[in-house]
Amino acid sequence: MKFPLSWLKKHLETDATLDEIVETMVRVGLEVEEVDNPAERLKDFTIGHVLEAEPHPDADKLRVCKVATKDGEQQIVCGAPNARAGIKVAYAAVGTYVPGIDVTLSKAKIRGVESFGMMCSARELELGEDHDGIIEAPEDAEIGASVVDVLGVNDPVIDFEVTPNRPDTNGVLGVARDLAAAGLGTLITEQYELPEGQFDSLQKIELDFTEETKDACPAFGGVYIRGVKNGPSPQWLQDALGKIGLRPISALVDMTNYVSVDRARPLHVYDAVKLTGPIRARLGRADDVPFEALDGKEYQPGEAMTVIADDARVLGFGGIMGGEYSGCTAETTNVFIEAAYFDPTRTAKTGRKTGIISDARYRFERGIDPQSIEEGLAQATRLVLEMCGGEVSHLEMAGVAPDGTKQISFPPGEVKRLTGLDVSEDDMERILTALGFSVTRSTPDWRVTSPSFRPDIEGKADLVEEIARIIGLDNLPEETLPRLDAVERPKYSRAQDRIRLARRALASAGYLEAVTWSFCDAPHAALFGAGQSNPDLVLANPISSDLGVMRPSVLPGLVAAAGRNAARGRKDLALFEVGGGYISDQPDGQQTVAAGLRALNSPRHWQQLSAGDGVFAAKADAMKTLEATGAPVASLMIMEGAPSHYHPGRSGILSMGPKNHLAYSGELHPRVLKEMDVEGPLYAFEVFLDKIPVGKQKATKSKSALNKSDLMPLNRDFAFVVAADMPAENLLKAVRGAEKKLISNVSLFDVYQGKGVEEGHKSLAIEVTLQPTEKTLTDEEIEAISQRIIAQVQKATGASLRS
Repeated sequence: MKFPLSWLKKHLETDATLDEIVETMVRVGLEVEEVDNPAERLKDFTIGHVLEAEPHPDADKLRVCKVATKDGEQQIVCGAPNARAGIKVAYAAVGTYVPGIDVTLSKAKIRGVESFGMMCSARELELGEDHDGIIEAPEDAEIGASVVDVLGVNDPVIDFEVTPNRPDTNGVLGVARDLAAAGLGTLITEQYELPEGQFDSLQKIELDFTEETKDACPAFGGVYIRGVKNGPSPQWLQDALGKIGLRPISALVDMTNYVSVDRARPLHVYDAVKLTGPIRARLGRADDVPFEALDGKEYQPGEAMTVIADDARVLGFGGIMGGEYSGCTAETTNVFIEAAYFDPTRTAKTGRKTGIISDARYRFERGIDPQSIEEGLAQATRLVLEMCGGEVSHLEMAGVAPDGTKQISFPPGEVKRLTGLDVSEDDMERILTALGFSVTRSTPDWRVTSPSFRPDIEGKADLVEEIARIIGLDNLPEETLPRLDAVERPKYSRAQDRIRLARRALASAGYLEAVTWSFCDAPHAALFGAGQSNPDLVLANPISSDLGVMRPSVLPGLVAAAGRNAARGRKDLALFEVGGGYISDQPDGQQTVAAGLRALNSPRHWQQLSAGDGVFAAKADAMKTLEATGAPVASLMIMEGAPSHYHPGRSGILSMGPKNHLAYSGELHPRVLKEMDVEGPLYAFEVFLDKIPVGKQKATKSKSALNKSDLMPLNRDFAFVVAADMPAENLLKAVRGAEKKLISNVSLFDVYQGKGVEEGHKSLAIEVTLQPTEKTLTDEEIEAISQRIIAQVQKATGASLRS
């Protein structure tokens, strides 16, 4: 909501500066978004006097003017039609920023004639839309005087956000009331009363609701004024509305906008001559025909919508917008001014269904003062009589307005208990009274009555909030929360921590996280081991025909995502997801899986992985994920027999035993990719986080000092001939067990089959790292360890040392 400072001061007698007003508004909970201060924007513009205005020698529409300014006499080339000798103008010197055209002036040469500065129009100074000519200042304005002072535009406009719980601040009076309560001045509250009626209203009104729907419009009032003369509203009213962005239309329409902003009291004015019979508030009917609203659009009333209608037609939506047919024009002589109370919920629903956005809807759906009907009509009547003349009828009223007040039992000690603020009881009473509450001090609890314009007040905590915000929430005492535990407890469960660690490990490995559906297509699910063959996973009411079963693995979604990316030109992609894979509908039928997928297609950069590296890259990423989540990586076995969606010769299992499989990795089967219409090869892994063993929690104790040897490690290479189908892991495991104290690492660095190796066998070359800890090893000791390695390998695998 916007309002100029001059409008606020009609309700608040104060000497406070603009900065103090804005600061206090924020302090009491009125969030200021912007302050538009023309005085600051136009401080460099001054008054000039045109001494001469001669035709430009080379342009018919330009004139060369000599202007007396604060900088002396200046030559300015101007194209305005009203540029002439003798007028006072708004002058901008060279170097001045002109906001309306977003230009900083410089010395210019226009058609060969030098020009120093500018004479400005209203639009160029953002004082209006007039751009047909330059501003003509009053004849008595002094040369060099500030344009701000001469034109009277020193009136800042404050724009603030009205929170949904404070509908009273949709009126300037509500803002002034808060500022006065905060000690920024004295509230000026002019009470309006309807003038004595000169005749009975010629327009009758009715409420046409059932007992169940009477809350739609419980009260409907109006005043008939005859003999009015509609025309432009006074300049003060046009200026007030223009400053807040409302376009002046006519005296009768501008009056309703003024009262709406001034007191948060929407009104509507009908041309009484156009009405047929009584006007009534009712719900829409099936036989209602569409009507044209004031926004120029046609709307069909619904049977749940509150409408205003006469005997002939629907005249408008109650609380939202009137109709074009009964609107006021320059020929209007008799008017009926309506003020009513409409149900906020029904108004909001009607507004959403019709899509109409209006100031009336904005206020009614947030809740207006139900007791403001007569006072709103009184204020409107006075304005109409002052601007348009006429004779006023007696008040016409249907229904009874809701009370809107609430009786609250308030213990004063709640302020200290809930906020920690030390506020005297006298200050509490002063604040509540200034905000419009009625206070009766008694023992032990006060009796407080909320005003009808505060529908947000429900109980004693709301009263504490009112006192605290006026005192200032920045004055709340600070208090350190008690420390409950000397040692901070983990914020994640072990399962949550594994998910977090897996995500971090995969993101650091260059994968992009994806979030895919927990459902997939039944044929795709069958490719990964489930689907229609497992009826427990079939959804009874799928959201889409291609998302009909729970996914057995995270991989179907990742494969589909990789395919979509490849179709858009991104073929070298790494995706991961940590989520659920479903094997049954039982409580233990969901497993938490960290899955990754790489697409390696003809790398252009020499550092990128090639397709031949994909199997090993997938295994390495699976190992990295397992290590990050606490799996005993060093003791894992590498086995064959990965599920059928992996390539049988290019995949493997990472396992802690014959049955406890922690991860699968390898190339996805070409048949699976063909069925899913995705180009391969794709390399993937699945880590089953739930299967990683949880280490026993040990009592907290100090860690021992880092025990690293200061002796150099040494390496020895061995080549063993083994059966061609024997896994290399069997050999590596045997070597590690030969001398656990000194062997720190074993790695495979070569596999050979061919000349010199018997057919059906292969040569595995390994590197063994020995790390002495107490003393340097002698040649004899090294040789003894080597013989133990050879003997252990021969015993465990039947391999022989290659000669």
